[in-house]
Amino acid sequence: MKTGILLISLVAATLNFARCAHAQDAEQIVVHKSGQPVSQGSADFFTGAVKMQPMLSANADAPYGAAYVTFAVQARTAWHRHPAGQRLIVISGTAWTQEWNGKRIEAKAGDMIWCPPNIKHWHGASADGEMTHVALTGVKDGENVEWLEKVTDEQYYGH
Repeated sequence: MKTGILLISLVAATLNFARCAHAQDAEQIVVHKSGQPVSQGSADFFTGAVKMQPMLSANADAPYGAAYVTFAVQARTAWHRHPAGQRLIVISGTAWTQEWNGKRIEAKAGDMIWCPPNIKHWHGASADGEMTHVALTGVKDGENVEWLEKVTDEQYYGH
């Protein structure tokens, strides 16, 4: 089992949000999406092509990170758990997600998926289209994800 940060590229976003790290800051800021780096999902944690673009990093006032994540057709995460849970807001396409020993479910653009803390699951694009979601991932004790084994094709297709 591997542990680590789900969206390592969110570290870059930390620099953009440094001024927002303390409640006494008295001004709003805008971080433009076009200025955020896009990285490829690691083959250790994803099957297929996955692009991640950070939105924000966790800090003392907001213990969660966020990123746009785009999955190519049939791309998906490995099985994993989040110690503080995760919300996924599907922006485009159709998402597939499944809990361990559960039934695969589908979410369309505009739908939100809540995965409670420590639930073993995977998520990704459907078999016939690209999907983008915003991932809001909680952080607990400095961790936001525990990576597990890869999702097999049999698990992905529900065979």
